[in-house]
Amino acid sequence: MKRLGLLFLCLLQFSCKSQIEEKINGVSFVASRDKISQTHVDPVVKVNANYAAIMPFGFIRSLSSPNVVFNTDRQWFGETRAGAKQYIELLKKNKVKIMLKPQIWVWRGEFTGDMAMQSEEDWNTLEKTYSDFILTYARLAEDTNAEIYCIGTELEEFVKNRPEYWQELIQKVRSIYKGKLTYAANWDEYTRTPFWKQLDFIGVDAYFPLNEEKFPTQLQMQQGWQKWKAKLEAAADKENKNILFTEFGYRSMDFTAKKPWLVDRNEMDVNLKAQADATKAIFEEFWKEDWFAGGFVWKWFIHHDKSGGIEDNRFTPQNKPAENVIRNYYGDY
Repeated sequence: MKRLGLLFLCLLQFSCKSQIEEKINGVSFVASRDKISQTHVDPVVKVNANYAAIMPFGFIRSLSSPNVVFNTDRQWFGETRAGAKQYIELLKKNKVKIMLKPQIWVWRGEFTGDMAMQSEEDWNTLEKTYSDFILTYARLAEDTNAEIYCIGTELEEFVKNRPEYWQELIQKVRSIYKGKLTYAANWDEYTRTPFWKQLDFIGVDAYFPLNEEKFPTQLQMQQGWQKWKAKLEAAADKENKNILFTEFGYRSMDFTAKKPWLVDRNEMDVNLKAQADATKAIFEEFWKEDWFAGGFVWKWFIHHDKSGGIEDNRFTPQNKPAENVIRNYYGDY
């Protein structure tokens, strides 16, 4: 009887462990001019990432231009359908799962969330060209068995002005792609996104302001997360969906937690510790929560040996202390 009891406890323990959902430990794998080789994938595996976001691009001339141009011979290889397919196939050979995340780039880097048309005719043109863009990559997601497909990134005005279009687009994507869907809402947008119930994850680009000090401590940044964390958990409860950080990350510079979304070319002093501490703070606050699915570090370049480094104040954690932080936490989860 004692042996049977021990056997039952072992089976119960194994069953419980098998039901624990693995976190999405992802990197945002930046498109390049080049094809990728095993040399480019090895650092992704070594940082213990189990997912990569692949990001082909469509281009728009201005915030009021309705034509999405994509998959042309004028784009970098990694920004095209052929490039995304090659990236996906090699990453999958290394057992790295995929979120395919086609994105819009507005000329001169203007914020996509402000994109709005000036006439009904232009809205109709935008809807047609954006649908062509998204459905093209939905087919690629299905053909390559990508685990997650992201139908848009930070497009608040488009979503707000054309809600019926987005409902219809989701149905069209579902008719093509059988995997899980999300949308990457900006950190101050997700509470107004109307279609979470039709998707599988609440996607958030997690550039929440945490602290205004030049040298915030990890504890101060964790404290800065508390109000945002409560709202995220409330959204997860309301929609009965897990939160997925479709992007998260910090620049290796002073004031890193003040406006984490900044992508400008400022000359702010390099601060490697601030980036590492901010990264630890986000892991400590979220990766243990059962309503949290995981996230994708922004951003990871294919040429690892030439990326980041101790004199770089940009987002990538590559060849900085933050890379070791990510490796350790991803290894634990």
